[in-house]
Amino acid sequence: YILEHLEEIAKILNHPRVYSFLHIPVQSGSDMVLADMKREYCVSDFEHVVNFLNEKVPGVTIATDMICGFPTETEEDFQHSMDLVEKYKFPSLYINQFFPRPGTPAAKLPRVPTQLVKQRTKRMTDLFQSYRPYDHKVGENQTVLVTEVSHDKQYYVAHNKFYEQVLVPKQPELIGKQIDVRITSTGKHFLMSEVDSESAIKMPSISQPLLKGQVSGLEQVQDKNHVKETSGAMYGNYEMCMIVLAVVAAVFVLADITWRAATHVT
Repeated sequence: YILEHLEEIAKILNHPRVYSFLHIPVQSGSDMVLADMKREYCVSDFEHVVNFLNEKVPGVTIATDMICGFPTETEEDFQHSMDLVEKYKFPSLYINQFFPRPGTPAAKLPRVPTQLVKQRTKRMTDLFQSYRPYDHKVGENQTVLVTEVSHDKQYYVAHNKFYEQVLVPKQPELIGKQIDVRITSTGKHFLMSEVDSESAIKMPSISQPLLKGQVSGLEQVQDKNHVKETSGAMYGNYEMCMIVLAVVAAVFVLADITWRAATHVT
């Protein structure tokens, strides 16, 4: 499907309000394994997509998935997967061991020995950990959108145009804002930054972020002794939004079930 719309996808990813990021799960670097998985593409198709987007969307982030230990995967097949990771050095790579899904043809195939699957998974993980995709960005000035708190609660998490995770100082006035930062150091999965100046805020958030304990969609009314929340006319809009979201979710679930039933993939 992507192959038919590459030009349009590139235009969308280049839009200033869209992250230049795409997750394209290749699953294996071997055409033989992809055929056994009943995938409707080959490795050259995947490489064409990646090469095209790298050319048309400078700096684009491509994430992908790999499955280690598919029942028909040979050592040569696995090496093709390793070669693909080595070639593109994906900054985001999800490595999974094969798990037989009941009712699929692959579940009936003889399994690759568990120890061998673990060895292959470790080898690919070691390869992924051997390179650092962000070191060349130290010293860059970037515009980022601050969206959340880091897992260790020490920083705010922002993302740049390429959806790379940028850590910024935990200053309450930054949350929900688009700001200018300078990259000071990097890790395997993140970039550390400092705010350039007090005038670095480029775009104020549309609305003030909620305080801890506040409920979205409720209007705050304050009197002398306490703050109370009232829903007013917002309730009808909230209820309608929930109905629409439920319908959309049901459509996606039905489409997924139909696709799986039609393809019987791994």
